Amino acid sequence: MDHRHVLRAMSGLLIVLFMAMISSTIVSVALPQIIGSLDGTQSQYTWVVTATLLTSTASTPVWGKLADLFSKKRLLQIGILIFTLSSLACGFAQSAGQLIGFRAVQGLGLGALQVLVQVVIAAMVSPKERGRYNGYLGGVMAVATVGGPLLGGAITDVSWLGWRWCFFVGVPFTLLALVMLSRTLHLVETPRPETRVDYLGASLIAVSVSLLLLWVTFVDTEFAWISWQSGAMVGGAVLLGTAAVLVEARVREPIVPLHVVRRRDPALAIVASLAVGMAMFGGAVFLGQYFQTGRGYSPTEAGLLTIPMMTGVLISAAVSGRLVSRTGKVKPYIVAGVIALTLGFLVLSTIDHQTSLVLVGAGMFLVGVGVGMAMQNLLLVVQNTVSLHEIGAASGAITFFRSLGGTMGVSVLGAVLAHQVSTRIAQGLAAAGIDPAGGAAGGSTLNIDAMPPAVREVVQAAYGDATGNIFLISASIAVVGLVATLFLTPTKLRDSLDLAPAGAEPDADAAAESAEPAGVRG
Repeated sequence: MDHRHVLRAMSGLLIVLFMAMISSTIVSVALPQIIGSLDGTQSQYTWVVTATLLTSTASTPVWGKLADLFSKKRLLQIGILIFTLSSLACGFAQSAGQLIGFRAVQGLGLGALQVLVQVVIAAMVSPKERGRYNGYLGGVMAVATVGGPLLGGAITDVSWLGWRWCFFVGVPFTLLALVMLSRTLHLVETPRPETRVDYLGASLIAVSVSLLLLWVTFVDTEFAWISWQSGAMVGGAVLLGTAAVLVEARVREPIVPLHVVRRRDPALAIVASLAVGMAMFGGAVFLGQYFQTGRGYSPTEAGLLTIPMMTGVLISAAVSGRLVSRTGKVKPYIVAGVIALTLGFLVLSTIDHQTSLVLVGAGMFLVGVGVGMAMQNLLLVVQNTVSLHEIGAASGAITFFRSLGGTMGVSVLGAVLAHQVSTRIAQGLAAAGIDPAGGAAGGSTLNIDAMPPAVREVVQAAYGDATGNIFLISASIAVVGLVATLFLTPTKLRDSLDLAPAGAEPDADAAAESAEPAGVRG
């Protein structure tokens, strides 16, 4: 596909990716009203988020592998239909239980769209040219991540819309994208005879990951870190994960190709992606809470205050993507991105409830620059090392680990934040001579506006001051990602869609010249 046809197809792909990403963040502000109107419980409040998270993360590598075995375009269309129909069902849910079930189905579609969009792009353009298109992807992800809560708050605040439109709003756009892709996406698919789907490996991976995510979600709230529940969940996840590795090492068509993730560069890219995933998810979650609970801003104002981070992602993703396509070099931009990410977290680690918004904005901008330069380029590192018939499984693997890292990071940082906030509130109330058992400061949900001024000041200071500590943890984890990126091989991206034929020169440049770019094999 030439540049003009790629751009036409990219329009539909970007719409799909935007609606998929925004579905994860648009309900965050509206959740209290959603659960309240459906007479749900606090446990169901958590499960509305967890259900989508579990199914999307666990299904990502499965969709990636299916893209290697079957038609990429057809699978993408199926994923769009699953996502669209489940979004409609969520909007019409009449109970919290129904909503949780529909959100789980929506997660299956979300997992498909997140990885298949990137797989389709990999089947259209070579790794070197993919850089500038990945800049568009990074920008879309940034806008969706930061703009989702802002849009959700605005929709919920409009009386004639209401929370159900948080699910309905994406349906027309996904249907439009489905029509656009049916007309503009043309891939030359070569069917692979005698393909076998590794159902056992897929099941083991899904169950082991689900157990691990369930433990991360409920530890320190429903049960202690050291308890029989923790032992059962973590032990079960390890056993099932070990079994999955043994299965994947023996089957003909593994869901996660171990020979790929064992290589130096893909393994290092996965480690770095864990840190970037934590930045992408954790930054938006805890910064939004910092502005609302720690500084007293409204949801809409909090969304506007996170614009510096979104701006950093948009600029760095676009600029670095074009530079990667122009030079064919990717490692310098990844390293620079992770350095910016670390510096941004270090700046944010100094904030409290009185920090200048200029300093907070500077830290957010650096974090955004880091995410924009590193996130999609790390995927390029992995895609550049595999042949076209493995591009789906490889893309699914790194997307899976990035989502898993982000999920676990948010949960762990959330647990640390909750512990520090409760301690600081108790100390602040005691210092002010206020009885902590009075009810205003207790509980996991805090209605700041309903509190007496003295209590409100203590609670806001606790949240504002504790948030900086979790960003110090994020900076430490980002350093691990930086070390991983420093050891990446400084190779040039190939110009061809597929790897060089067997027997060709192993050098990256020679391989790029000898590979035939014509035809998309799948």
